[in-house]
Amino acid sequence: MKNKLMTLKMRLNLKLFLVFLGVSVFTCFGQAKEDELIKYVDPFIGTQFFGHTFPGPSLPYAMVHLGPDTGTEGWTYCGGYVYADNSIIGFSHTHWSGVGMVDGGDVLLMPTVGNKLQLVPGTAEEPDAGYRSRFDHSDEKASPGYYAVLLKDYGIKAELTTTRRVGFHRYRFPKADDARVILDLGHQIGGNQETDVSELRILDNQRIEGVKGSGAGKVYFVAEFSKPFQYYGTFDASYSTPESGAGYFPYKSGERGVDIGAFVTFQTKDQEQVLVKVALSYVSIDGARKNMEAELPHWDFDLVKQQAEDVWNSELSRVQLEGATDDQKTIFYTAMYRSLLAQYISQDADGKYMGASGAIKEAKGFDFYGSFSCWDTYRSQHPLLTLIAPDHVNDFIKSIEAKIRDYGWLPAQHFQNVFGQGMVGDHLVPVIVDAYRKGYRDYDVDFIYNAMRKKAREFPAPPALREDARSGLEYLLKLGYVPVDKIEESVPKTLEFAYDDWCIAQMAKDLGKLDDYQDFMKSAANYKNVWDESTQFMRPRKSDGSWLEALNGRDQHVVSEGDHSYYAYFDPLLVGRRPNRYYTESNAWQYLWSVQHDVNGLIQLFRGKENFVDKLDTFFEMSPLISLPKYVGVVGTIGQYVHGNQPSHHVAYLYNYAGQPWKTQKRVRQVVEQLYRTGPGGLCGNEDMGSLSSWYVLSSLGFYAVTPGSPTYVIGSPLFGEVRLKVENGKTFTVKAVNNSTQNKYIQSAMLNGKPFSRTWISHAEIMEGGVLEFQMGPKPQRGWGTGISDVPPSLNDNL
Repeated sequence: MKNKLMTLKMRLNLKLFLVFLGVSVFTCFGQAKEDELIKYVDPFIGTQFFGHTFPGPSLPYAMVHLGPDTGTEGWTYCGGYVYADNSIIGFSHTHWSGVGMVDGGDVLLMPTVGNKLQLVPGTAEEPDAGYRSRFDHSDEKASPGYYAVLLKDYGIKAELTTTRRVGFHRYRFPKADDARVILDLGHQIGGNQETDVSELRILDNQRIEGVKGSGAGKVYFVAEFSKPFQYYGTFDASYSTPESGAGYFPYKSGERGVDIGAFVTFQTKDQEQVLVKVALSYVSIDGARKNMEAELPHWDFDLVKQQAEDVWNSELSRVQLEGATDDQKTIFYTAMYRSLLAQYISQDADGKYMGASGAIKEAKGFDFYGSFSCWDTYRSQHPLLTLIAPDHVNDFIKSIEAKIRDYGWLPAQHFQNVFGQGMVGDHLVPVIVDAYRKGYRDYDVDFIYNAMRKKAREFPAPPALREDARSGLEYLLKLGYVPVDKIEESVPKTLEFAYDDWCIAQMAKDLGKLDDYQDFMKSAANYKNVWDESTQFMRPRKSDGSWLEALNGRDQHVVSEGDHSYYAYFDPLLVGRRPNRYYTESNAWQYLWSVQHDVNGLIQLFRGKENFVDKLDTFFEMSPLISLPKYVGVVGTIGQYVHGNQPSHHVAYLYNYAGQPWKTQKRVRQVVEQLYRTGPGGLCGNEDMGSLSSWYVLSSLGFYAVTPGSPTYVIGSPLFGEVRLKVENGKTFTVKAVNNSTQNKYIQSAMLNGKPFSRTWISHAEIMEGGVLEFQMGPKPQRGWGTGISDVPPSLNDNL
């Protein structure tokens, strides 16, 4: 009783002390709750209709991406979780924030109860054929840093949270003599018997360690349980019964194979909690142990959940919105959350990481990022991070530098530090140059420049690196274009290498390498070599200089020349697929505009702004239908504009270059208001590592990076009444849109820091200096604003 009175007295004294300071206890804590931006984040957005997102907990830039899996087979399950499903396999520790590949799902845990031990997940059609469980979305919750669901078949509430490198599970079991946790390393369909071999060992009555084989990469793990095992076993799902049986310590159990796993069993009281910590490493089991020791030495689940929420609130608070509806805030902050989730660290707490050469390396004083989905992310996600995550940008480039030193070559798009030509183009180049030109230079600039130059000019590449060479470079250097009869994706390669070379030219000029500057500026104009005046498209061209013939009613078929094949006739509505395609996930209409670095030059090819605008108008207004065969990435269409895939993302902003910015304002508003929604189906296409989300964040702020590598942004139409962006050195850049609404989408006039502003672009330096950009908005186009010669965004030779 005495202790209780003392506690009450202490609480009263604390309240009186706060009142003395002029702080209302209710107001203080109530306001903190109101300011929590994580309440606007809905991790379920994009989990339906092939958004390929996942709803589980993670931290920004983390290694562990923990979450539920409902399936593993086929393109549908690239994210592991589909909202339409009603049963869960379990909870695995690696997911990608929207990709077009089936990967991740490593180290899966599933709590169960029941006499029968199931060794396989079962299927969505027959969940009782395995250990999966049914669930209802009404019993499911997800927020940044937290996920929870009731597993109906077992009466178990599962909760998840995470640190950067450790997943934390809390399972509330019913009263049971056979409460169980299954650890499955082989639940994915189609494991390779040579490359996907896994191992695990049960070391004592509370710990399992092992390595998940996944092709060229391996994921090491250490799992610790809060409750000692009653008994345990290992299994190989290739066999019908547990291979090692059940044992009692000090007997140790182990397993090696592709479809292997382990189970541990407990007696539990009703609502008894069993907690599991799972630390990952891409280096070693010892690295995973150290990660757990460094990040999660305790068992306080609620503390870790709160810490994760605090991290997310801090990150999201870099952008504050006024004049936005709750739905708009949900879309915006979820998009910002996804944008910050897309870059993944690969180094352990001690700095060690697995190098591309297969040797263990160490990141000293920086975070090492193993994956760059740069065909997707160079366009909007990386430019956005130069604004909202400036403390991470140098680490991205330091990671690229470390890869070059280790591998001996500038990589292309790659994942988990395993190199291979993932997509067309050489788009770590714009990631590097965009950061460099915006002032992020805490790395060996000359070394990285020379690596970019070497890859763009050296042919043949060293034999061991041919896969990462610029495919078609030998023809590009000789002919000025990539020929359709020799190399697949010939038109995109010509266009995207021209843009990459423009980026290198800008860095060469800044470094005083004027010969290189002239050389790369010349090749930056190679896009003109695939321009066909007669059709007004970027058209496939053969090695003899002739154009690929037009279809003209003839049957389309595939021509094979050696090991290379391509469609025989040119059809501007055809979206080809490997290996017989000559555009990348797009058609001639969608790739026509891929000259971000020289829009003025493209306008000249159309013989003037009027023709250019007419073609743009047709692009947005024509039928969205494409020629057969269909392609799954053609989604989120406005005419032939395809927002669900990256090559179209900058096109709405091109009207600014032709002196009709009101059409940019109209189209950008159409995209942000029509193609982004709340709810699981809220994304119109594959999230692709933050690219759809970062487009929305930038565009709703009122500008977009049409040309990464140029330290400028092109003005669109701001979506909110006021946005305050925290930039470096405690400064704030504010975008105000006075009289803004869905109808009032058109800019009437603008002021920058109190002075008239008519440019349809703004520099990165102006934003980072802080200040106020204020727009007056109205319901009709103001055809006089932003149309002067000096108002047009810079293009190619402009000295910016």
